[in-house]
Amino acid sequence: MAKGNLFVVTAPSGAGKTTLVAALLAADANVQLSISYTTRQPRAGEVNGKDYHFVERAEFERMINAGELLEHAEVYGNYYGTSQVWINEVIQNGRDILLEIDWQGAQQVRRLFPEAIGLFVLPPSLETLESRLRNRGKDSEEVIAKRMAVAREECSHVDEFDYVIVNEHIDDAVRDIVAVVRAQRLTLAGQSLRHTALISSLKG
Repeated sequence: MAKGNLFVVTAPSGAGKTTLVAALLAADANVQLSISYTTRQPRAGEVNGKDYHFVERAEFERMINAGELLEHAEVYGNYYGTSQVWINEVIQNGRDILLEIDWQGAQQVRRLFPEAIGLFVLPPSLETLESRLRNRGKDSEEVIAKRMAVAREECSHVDEFDYVIVNEHIDDAVRDIVAVVRAQRLTLAGQSLRHTALISSLKG
């Protein structure tokens, strides 16, 4: 059986990553979204095992020490991380996994899982990104300024990724991310495992 692929999707806030990921999951049933572990408390409406795996801090630190996490970070006093054990199990069963993480988490993943495929989602311009953040109507001017500064730092890491999707028109960007996922399944290495008998017979 051919192993599944691990896709890592990174983008600055406001670039449209969440919308793209949701569209990909709707279009391709073989892609499974990784659900992170966290030590923060559930927010209203969040479901354990669906939005996050909510665990106590002691349990999270045990997972770190046991080497069970592919990547992890501490953000505002709470841990967030990805289970390496679960990812290995799903990939060995031939399913693809998608991780939504920042560039620092992507670096951790590549160190432990160098075959991971990195996708970076860019806005068409910084002006468009700022406009999108303002149109959300959620953040103060101070928060928007901080997000824009962080976005510039994040975009400086774009050359660490395998694919770049410029999200100017959402329909085009959705087609692009679906195309990347499907193309990765058509590599010679993967197809040789899926269709060993066919390829051998056709080669004579």
